[in-house]
Amino acid sequence: MASTLWDEYQVSPVEVALPGGKVGLTLRAYRPASELTPTDVSEREDDDAIFADRGPRPVGLADDEDMPEFVWTKEALDEVAAGPAEDEVAERAVEAEEEAEDEDSSAPSDEEVPVFLSHKGKLLLFATPKGLADFVRSSAPHDLKQLEGWSKLAKSVKADDVVAGEDDAYELDLVVENLRGGPDAWDAELVLRAGEFARDVSYALRLKPVMVALSPGSPLDDLDEALRASEDGGLGAFFAKRKLKKIGAEQASIGWRSIIGKISGAVDWRD
Repeated sequence: MASTLWDEYQVSPVEVALPGGKVGLTLRAYRPASELTPTDVSEREDDDAIFADRGPRPVGLADDEDMPEFVWTKEALDEVAAGPAEDEVAERAVEAEEEAEDEDSSAPSDEEVPVFLSHKGKLLLFATPKGLADFVRSSAPHDLKQLEGWSKLAKSVKADDVVAGEDDAYELDLVVENLRGGPDAWDAELVLRAGEFARDVSYALRLKPVMVALSPGSPLDDLDEALRASEDGGLGAFFAKRKLKKIGAEQASIGWRSIIGKISGAVDWRD
């Protein structure tokens, strides 16, 4: 019954595990960009600066205090790149930021883009299915209300319906520790699925630092490509595994820690 309900309205429950033992439920849909009004981020604290002041500005994961503070400074991007020249990293980041801004203003009308149960640039997460169901049936504002047929869906949702499928569950809490273990320990499915969620939520919430960090050609995107190739087998997998060994575990884990910090900072827990 639950899967039929979500399939009918093309909306899916999503489960995401964040550091500190926090597991939240939300909803996600994909619609043509022309049908959506982007979330309003005007009241959210400015987090769009990619090259911030050189002084410390904690990203902060409250339950992971043993990890070093990290901020997307130019030096940090160079460190994540682990080798390319300084001007190449800067140029790559600037190009990615410009692409993100272009996507911000206009996407092809036939391109499907993600939209979440969010409000004012914040991802709404619920600790329990009942909390999410009660919220959906309420009159509270959120970004999914713009979807065609939403009012009918909202009236039908019950707590028992809020179950995330295997393909809609993401374990962001495990990514940093896994990457710290080095290439031989890296879990390709874990990292690639985390990247899928991070790209979706960064687009939907307009988290430009995350969009840049995972944009095509970025060091962390190169990591994803190498992980995919290593899983595919054949000669390509052999070269991909060699490439993975050249990617520093520390740099990869630091980069992903920042991404998870940005996403965690854009979460609004509602129950």
